[in-house]
Amino acid sequence: MANTKAVNFAEIKANEGAPYAKPVQILDENGNVVNKDLMANFSDDLLVDLMKKMVWERALHEQTMSFSKQGRLGFYAPTWGEEASEMGTAAAFKKQDFLFPAYRDLPQLIQHGATVAQMYLWSKGHIKGNLFDARALRPQIIIGAQMVEMAGGALGIKKNGEKDTVAYAYTGEGGSSQGDTYEGMNFAGAFQAPAVFIIQNNGWAISFPRKLQTEAQTIAQKGVAAGIPGVQVDGMDVLACYEVAKEAREFAAAGNGPVLIETLTYRFGAHSSAGDDPSRYRTDEETKPWFDKDPLIRLRKYLTKKGLWSEDEEQKYTDECKQSFKEAMKEADSVEPEKVSDMLKRTFEVPTPDIKEQIKKYEEKESK
Repeated sequence: MANTKAVNFAEIKANEGAPYAKPVQILDENGNVVNKDLMANFSDDLLVDLMKKMVWERALHEQTMSFSKQGRLGFYAPTWGEEASEMGTAAAFKKQDFLFPAYRDLPQLIQHGATVAQMYLWSKGHIKGNLFDARALRPQIIIGAQMVEMAGGALGIKKNGEKDTVAYAYTGEGGSSQGDTYEGMNFAGAFQAPAVFIIQNNGWAISFPRKLQTEAQTIAQKGVAAGIPGVQVDGMDVLACYEVAKEAREFAAAGNGPVLIETLTYRFGAHSSAGDDPSRYRTDEETKPWFDKDPLIRLRKYLTKKGLWSEDEEQKYTDECKQSFKEAMKEADSVEPEKVSDMLKRTFEVPTPDIKEQIKKYEEKESK
């Protein structure tokens, strides 16, 4: 494969963080190659693998939403439409890297080592949903807080002298409006820590549009004040997301300090399974152009033309994935539910007098 670079992070950093004039793109929405030099970096095997990862995530979303509607899960944040942004970037990192996920990042966490059953248990609020085998924290619920945690993790990597290792975290463009995100970037920039900040600009912080969140022309330029090179990428192009994330990882792992990536993507559905109705704050005229940019469609078109993919193959793989998710739910359902008293016993290492009273109260109820 060729070794053409998509981004010169050193140049951006030297120019006081000014991001590129337009988002990095390799495939357009019609599946046409718009950057032949960068496309040369992709083998046929890698192209198919990235397609399968997106199909896997879309199937995960569909099956998990079905479980949610059945009342078998707690909180779930849909990822429909963000498959390229999430799978493209996640595929660029290595198992030794530290992931600091948010609540919408369960697919990336599974790709990094957690099991689907564990993530279903996490959604159910079960302690065993936190016991996964991956270099990662538990999904963060507080908006933007993972960015501060990740900056500290990246500094730990540097202090410990770990080689070829970075910390990476995701948030949405709404999360970039939180003080935690800037504080994390400023900290990582000040210590030149190996951190990759990924901000998925999906247009909406629940019902609040991006255009009212900030006057900044791009989210990528928010790294300027922290001395961090930022770049925009077409978040519906899995190849561009992969290539930019891979180069960002290499740059940070080489000791050059942190990087900020803004992926321009879109949340097709609701913010969460909790019940917000996107039709109340978005119009069909606004959403249709984004559906036309569906990340699966564009790569499907390209691979089909190359004879590397087919509709039958995709349906077969989708069915296999959904069956595996059903088995994962059976596994999660088979785990004994937690008791309130067990949760209270974990609240403090040494229970306070009030907690001791509550433990006694619930143990009496649970024994009946």
